[in-house]
Amino acid sequence: MRQNEYFSVHLGLTINVEPLTDGKPLPDVDTFRAEIPPLFRIASECNTLEENAERLLSGFGKQDSKLLVDYLSAQNSKINLLLSYVLSQQDNATYRYITETFGASNVSFYSSHEFPIGQNVTVKLFLDHPAAAIYCYAEVVNCSVLEDRFLVQLHYTRLLEDDRDLLIRAALHCQQKLLRQRTQQRNMNNNNDE
Repeated sequence: MRQNEYFSVHLGLTINVEPLTDGKPLPDVDTFRAEIPPLFRIASECNTLEENAERLLSGFGKQDSKLLVDYLSAQNSKINLLLSYVLSQQDNATYRYITETFGASNVSFYSSHEFPIGQNVTVKLFLDHPAAAIYCYAEVVNCSVLEDRFLVQLHYTRLLEDDRDLLIRAALHCQQKLLRQRTQQRNMNNNNDE
């Protein structure tokens, strides 16, 4: 099994995993870039623009700028809601799974059927924060039986670097959220003990 180059987090994201037909090779990098659906490219570009805008806005610190920053944040939230809805239309129920873990180098999910180790698949990952969808290729690196289902682990084989960065940000956001929840729970437990 391949070593994980990045950390993974436990989170249930919607993904589509479609096996490649037998004998179909992975596309080369240029062919892969060309076949990414336009909506997925737009989502990636929107997130890059959002990240650049956030960096610019972080320089605004004065009270006079707060209203502008709040207004732009509200507009950004509206755009993200619309983008999430449009991206959800790309979800194909035939190939839908829910992730067990995800990260910038791999993803795992449960399936009712076995996936052969070494099989190449196309993957669509639908992120909530940031609102985005990622199109990539992966290889099945492990498929283990757990009770009445299979835990399938995939390693990305074709993934744009911008999309990898997006997965890193999404995993960090998820990790921060989980740590905040744990801290709040610990504080509540400590307050109840007093």
